[in-house]
Amino acid sequence: MKNEGLKQLLIGITVVFTALLLLNVAAVKNVSATNCGLYYTCPMPEHADVVMDKPGKCPKCGMDLVAKKQEPAVQYTCPMHPDVVSDKAGKCPKCGMDLVPMKPDKK
Repeated sequence: MKNEGLKQLLIGITVVFTALLLLNVAAVKNVSATNCGLYYTCPMPEHADVVMDKPGKCPKCGMDLVAKKQEPAVQYTCPMHPDVVSDKAGKCPKCGMDLVPMKPDKK
């Protein structure tokens, strides 16, 4: 009798842990691809405006969407004036030096 109760308890615990594990796996699978820097787009250049956060088919031509990695936006700064920041290459307005690409933050 004691063994039967213990057996039922272990089965119940196993069911609960299995359910929790499955929920955790589902949550990991549903993490938005954009959180990983990925997006999906049509390989046809004329359909470059088709952008999705999950794999699928292009709604315009039906081709499989392809994964692309989002490149971080490059910013430029002056080596002598780090407070000068621009989204394009050019000259520093304070000293005239060439702006150089900023190194991405390592966090």
